Amino acid sequence: MKEKQASPSSPSKYSPKRLVLMALAAFSGLAVIGVLVLVFALAMAYPNLPALDTITDYRPKMPLRIFTADNVLIGEFGEERRTLVRFKDIPDVMKKAVLSIEDDRFYEHSGVDYLGILRAVFKNATGGARQGASTITQQVARNFFLSSEQTFKRKAYEAMLAWKIEKNLSKDQILELYMNQIYLGQRAFGFQSAAQIYFGKDLRDISVAEAAMLAGLPKAPSAYNPVVNPTRAKTRQQYILQRMHSLGYITDAQFNQAKVEPLKIKSDSTAFGVHAEYVAEMARQLVYEQFKEDTYTRGLNVFTTITKADQDAAYLAVRRGVMEYERRHPYRGPESYIEIPGEKSEADEAIEAELAEHPDSDNIVAAIVLQASPAQVTATIASGETIKMSGPGLSFAKAWLSEKAAPNRRLRRGAVIRVMQDDESKWIITQMPEVESAFVAANTDDGAIRALVGGFDFNRNKFNHVTQAWRQPGSSFKPFIYSASLERGLSPATVINDAPISFDAGQTGGQAWEPKNYDNKYEGPMTMRRGLTQSKNMISIRILNKIGARYGQEFATRFGFDPDRNPAYLTLALGAGSTTPLQMAGAYAVFANGGYRVSPYIISKVTDSAGKVLSEARPERAGLEANRVIDARNAFLVDSMLRDVVRHGTATKALSLKRTDLAGKTGTTNDSIDAWFAGYNPKLVGIAWIGYDQPKNLGNRETGGGLALPIWIGYMGKALKGEESVDRDVPPGLIQANGEYYYAENPPGTGVQSLDVGAPPAPAEQKARDAVRNELF
Repeated sequence: MKEKQASPSSPSKYSPKRLVLMALAAFSGLAVIGVLVLVFALAMAYPNLPALDTITDYRPKMPLRIFTADNVLIGEFGEERRTLVRFKDIPDVMKKAVLSIEDDRFYEHSGVDYLGILRAVFKNATGGARQGASTITQQVARNFFLSSEQTFKRKAYEAMLAWKIEKNLSKDQILELYMNQIYLGQRAFGFQSAAQIYFGKDLRDISVAEAAMLAGLPKAPSAYNPVVNPTRAKTRQQYILQRMHSLGYITDAQFNQAKVEPLKIKSDSTAFGVHAEYVAEMARQLVYEQFKEDTYTRGLNVFTTITKADQDAAYLAVRRGVMEYERRHPYRGPESYIEIPGEKSEADEAIEAELAEHPDSDNIVAAIVLQASPAQVTATIASGETIKMSGPGLSFAKAWLSEKAAPNRRLRRGAVIRVMQDDESKWIITQMPEVESAFVAANTDDGAIRALVGGFDFNRNKFNHVTQAWRQPGSSFKPFIYSASLERGLSPATVINDAPISFDAGQTGGQAWEPKNYDNKYEGPMTMRRGLTQSKNMISIRILNKIGARYGQEFATRFGFDPDRNPAYLTLALGAGSTTPLQMAGAYAVFANGGYRVSPYIISKVTDSAGKVLSEARPERAGLEANRVIDARNAFLVDSMLRDVVRHGTATKALSLKRTDLAGKTGTTNDSIDAWFAGYNPKLVGIAWIGYDQPKNLGNRETGGGLALPIWIGYMGKALKGEESVDRDVPPGLIQANGEYYYAENPPGTGVQSLDVGAPPAPAEQKARDAVRNELF
């Protein structure tokens, strides 16, 4: 029997079609098994996902923030710069900018955007620009709970966490978390902090163009940082604006305007809206003493007593005063030199690296000379701009452009110099000052500090000269000696001999002392009032000699001066002790407020992140008799003499303010090492100081009236603008005769009528004087 042969047309048991079907079946089976395994694994893993407490009860690590009295941020301390902002307070334009670039289907998906994944896979497979598909919810899951490693396991956990988050929080809550938690460069976490750091403004005030710039940061904070990479940041901003426009988030008009809007990026992202770095550091130290390590994590808000307007006025006055001093003194030459390579790219790199070593100081900019001649200097600055200076712009450094100038000091190609713009916005050559300065102003009724500038530039010198610089006050100390004398029978009408005086070694018990008037001029007998007005050293010495150095020292402690720093020697009459500008502010406030001691203070209150007040200042106030340290009549008489200093004496420049209620005293120490002006009106006291950190002569013609007084005038002119002059009532117990005031118990013809004028002193009086002189050295 023959075997039956297979028909050629009958299908084979393993035909290609069957093989394909079998493969598909096997693949499907495996896929089903895989899905079942995955589902099982996810089902097993889901209960083990971390609890969402950290996001449902969101309490981020918040930095310490320092504010002015009018709520301007002046300092931030902590590893993270972060400001918690609620969803309702985030501007709509910021939300739309973020959604347009990070997750435009955010309100449509359930945590994982499957359409977005497919779109990204297709783009990546077809060679387009690589795209990610993480939703905002997934990014929240990753930022709070997961690492950034790129593994399947992590991706799976990220997806599960996203689902869990979506089940427990609303979309608005998730977006709020994202916009507060995301890192945006420059230590900024969240868009509120980023707006402050990059643009110096509150998030609610940003424009469409600024929102688009900030929205570009989450993907790569360093690559798209407008401070570090302005070109790349601009490119991404333009792309985001196009996305916002194509999605209908902004109108044609908004799009066209935002595309060309120039953005003012804060090049110094550590700077805030007001120069109050010394105030911020003072406040930080004071708060740390109370709260220790919690200072940088609890989100404490510190409200200082300064105001932005006052602080701005003081900062500008100090800077202007110091730079005017610099212009009166010789140019010291370039800061350094570099060899500029011939190749442009290498030259740009070398210039950029060198300028980084010479940071700008506000408007005083570092520049590298490209070409120099006596007629013109061409230089480049950190922004890449090439600037040219000629004529008046070169006058300060003209001698250093000559061929005769020393080669190692001449202005030539490669020299690192300082430039600034004048009032007409023209570039001029200048130099960084070596001299330092300080200014402080406070309310006279309670000591609240309204402005404090501790030095020329905090970033160059963090030493706070207002609180830490113990310097000789010079003649600005004299009013306290005069005040003491009023309690010992002297009056402003007492006649004192302005004549040379000397103490030999036998009298002093040490070396001979021959004090002099500043100008070496002597006018003979004059009233005590005129002696203060003209700042006559001989008058002050004779006054202290009369009342006793020990009494003068003890009396000065009423104003807050440290007796150990102001020894009971006759040199105290010339301000040979030491004090700080802050101490001087409290002391002069006594004359301004009618005799009450107030202590200058800088912090008004400290609150937690929710606004709860944790501590609050309770300052001593003028008007309370418990705070009185000198008689109201004494304060009135010294004030009247200090007003004459402004009207007729060494501070007549202050008359430019056109006020009748100003009083004060200049101070120039021996060898012109320290220059002061301490002055006030009845409501506001201000102290200005200039000197070198390593004490040296400021210049033989430099005085407190020429150096410190202009700073005081610059501040007071703005601080008192629009304020009416304050008249002072004559307190009870004073009588007036022949245009002068006297204590009622010491009318004209009584008390001490003259010193060292006419007959020699009685033996007993001479013996008392000698006892004081023996304390001199």
